[in-house]
Amino acid sequence: MRFITCGSVDDGKSTLIGCLLADHHQIPEDQLAVLEKDSRQHGTQGNEIDFALLLDGLAAEREQGITIDVAYRFFATAQRRYIVADTPGHEQYTRNMITGASTADAAIVLADARHGVLTQTRRHTYLAALMGVRHVVLAVNKMDLVDYGQTTFEEISAAFHQFASSLGFASITAIPLSALKGDNLTLPSQQMPWYAGLTLIASLDALELDTAPATRPVFPVQWVNRPDQSFRGLAGSVSGGALHVNDAVRCARSGQTANIARIVTMDGDLEQAAEGRAVTLVLDRALDIPRGEVLSPADDPIETTDQFEATLIWLHQEPGLVGRSYEIKLATQSAAASITVIKHRVNINTLAHEPARALQVNDVAVCKLALSLPLAFDTFTNSKTLGGFILIDRLTRNTIAAGLVRHNLRRAQNVHRQALSVTRPERERLNGHSGRVIWFTGLSGSGKSTLANALEVKLHAAGIRTYLLDGDNVRQGLNRDLGFTDADRVENIRRIAEVARLMQDAGLVVITAFIAPFRAEREMARELIGADHFVEVYVSTPLAVCEARDPKGLYKKARSGLLPNLSGVGSAYDVPEQPALAIDTSAISTEDAVVALLRLSH
Repeated sequence: MRFITCGSVDDGKSTLIGCLLADHHQIPEDQLAVLEKDSRQHGTQGNEIDFALLLDGLAAEREQGITIDVAYRFFATAQRRYIVADTPGHEQYTRNMITGASTADAAIVLADARHGVLTQTRRHTYLAALMGVRHVVLAVNKMDLVDYGQTTFEEISAAFHQFASSLGFASITAIPLSALKGDNLTLPSQQMPWYAGLTLIASLDALELDTAPATRPVFPVQWVNRPDQSFRGLAGSVSGGALHVNDAVRCARSGQTANIARIVTMDGDLEQAAEGRAVTLVLDRALDIPRGEVLSPADDPIETTDQFEATLIWLHQEPGLVGRSYEIKLATQSAAASITVIKHRVNINTLAHEPARALQVNDVAVCKLALSLPLAFDTFTNSKTLGGFILIDRLTRNTIAAGLVRHNLRRAQNVHRQALSVTRPERERLNGHSGRVIWFTGLSGSGKSTLANALEVKLHAAGIRTYLLDGDNVRQGLNRDLGFTDADRVENIRRIAEVARLMQDAGLVVITAFIAPFRAEREMARELIGADHFVEVYVSTPLAVCEARDPKGLYKKARSGLLPNLSGVGSAYDVPEQPALAIDTSAISTEDAVVALLRLSH
């Protein structure tokens, strides 16, 4: 059985596991000697052994006396073997707690008897339920510090049951204990005769694990194995059931079908591969199957979708914004993804649904997502493999969210791309020139609109079909409903990028003049429009010059506190890293700048 320890910081998680390992003689003598030495140097228990150090192996963990990473340990009783994951209690390491919970059968949620059920206690309990943990044990720890009071335990137990009873756990058990003193850990406590329940380890031994029947097997292709011309195998791990030789399988994306001819392993061929087994499949037909494809039974194929509803757990300090483009990793599949709607955020303390415009670190929210291409999926309830995913920042490569698929969105099947008889090359031929987007970005007052207007005049005079999308003009119509928060700015640029793409598809030379402060949205526009047709021009006029010009009085308002979100003053501006052209209008005339721009416009 796999279980995790979780809960708020300093509630005794590492100490509890260390004591369990000691009680079950799972600490070798040489390691115990090192632990005694480390306890004298880093311990918090005076002359006694600090068993928490057995789990907290990182230098930073010992220096700060906290758990940062997930530590896995193994031990066994007469009834069963255990894999235990010690997870951190600090909010900033919530992602590590989720990692431990993702494969756990049960969770031991610790609560300090002096402090009771805290926000982090509730957060970890809720996250454990989301991750599919079926059994939870509330370990009310440090009972020795409250004189082993029965009333204290009962009040904490009642508060926890009130919170956790609606989360769908198969069992909820509360146990009073002192991990450090050994009370109710392995042996019944002599200090709490009023408690007649099981000890912690007896409670774990008694848990009946769910043995759900095998469901539809799926096989996400992790690697195409081609050691030579005579062998082509698909490497990956079986999930959800078992695969057999001669089974007919279907590719989720292409719809191609074939039979399994061989199931290959390092130890020889198998007739079947059970769930969790890493194998290489050889098909009876030579199909072009890349990494990221998902195989499933031909008579019960897995679905694909490019839109679904999911629960997101936001893991990064950078806020999650509607419309911003991220990368999704679902099994071995990847695509671009964006949040289209934040339906609600969950209040961790009350479980109430609250409105939200953006996602902050450790928020749990139900959102709708749109993908750049259809992916094979299932709900997280049915399949952790095809129902669980992560979101990655496309610039920093940081993992910023964990997600659980709730259900497909019906409109994903109702909306289909219509093939058009007249294509962009034909429109460009009629226009006599190719379409492209000249994307000006820079601070307010840098000269973007002046340059964009002068460029359009020259292009129009040369017979080039153009259209200028200016930031202020667009905000008076298409984007009049948007403000200047980060979320609204992301949506502003998303809409502009979509409009510019349509105009460029019509064969026009589109000129945009927007601050466009965030690099992520400019990169999204580049990808949407296509790098071959996207020209980024950075109007690099220094802030001091822009502020001295202040043509709209915005800097004056910002400095007086009336405009808190002006880019470059109260809000960040991400300088382009590799623009096609950088123009400082304080150092070059408009006429000379346009000459340079004309070279990029054809």
